[in-house]
Amino acid sequence: MKRKTRIQPMNDAAAQEDDNGYDRPSKSQLKRDMEALQELGVALVELPKDALKRMPMTEDLSDAVHEARRITDHEGKRRQLQYVGRMMRGLTEAETAALRTALDEYRGVNKAATARLHWVERTREKLLANDEALTEFIRQYPAADPQEARTLIRNARREAQQDRPPKYFRELFQWIKTASGSVDESDDPDLERQEPREDTDHDEA
Repeated sequence: MKRKTRIQPMNDAAAQEDDNGYDRPSKSQLKRDMEALQELGVALVELPKDALKRMPMTEDLSDAVHEARRITDHEGKRRQLQYVGRMMRGLTEAETAALRTALDEYRGVNKAATARLHWVERTREKLLANDEALTEFIRQYPAADPQEARTLIRNARREAQQDRPPKYFRELFQWIKTASGSVDESDDPDLERQEPREDTDHDEA
């Protein structure tokens, strides 16, 4: 998006009635709108680099956001974030809506991916804790190889007992991801019945 953003100043007259007698937004509403746009700008600055590339920003807003990401000085960054907020107020309603939609989509995907990884971690704990959990897993995912799972589970238990590096523990994680495909935890209520112990291994996630 190459359009230049027109910076919109805050105008007290905006809180007054227009020439046709219709009430314009109150000062408090305008302030809330400004704060919401400022928060949206900050959210853009804080996005991971790959996610930021997918945001439909105007050229000069993109420049302002990238400059804010580059600045490390606290006061300099604060001023740049304020500038980003002013740039946000210069966007059209359609442009703002497109940014919100893209950001919401990113957050939704990110949330789903995190939930998915947590489900895999909990499933791994259940498989390690209870042999019957594998029977239930195979019932849910009949294409999974039970023999490979038994080998991984046995080796993961053994390495834990011997205080060895968690090689098979991690391989079991990958096996669960592959065997279960794209199904998330909401599709596996039976596997959710057991309460898993806390997982301290975050290497996979």
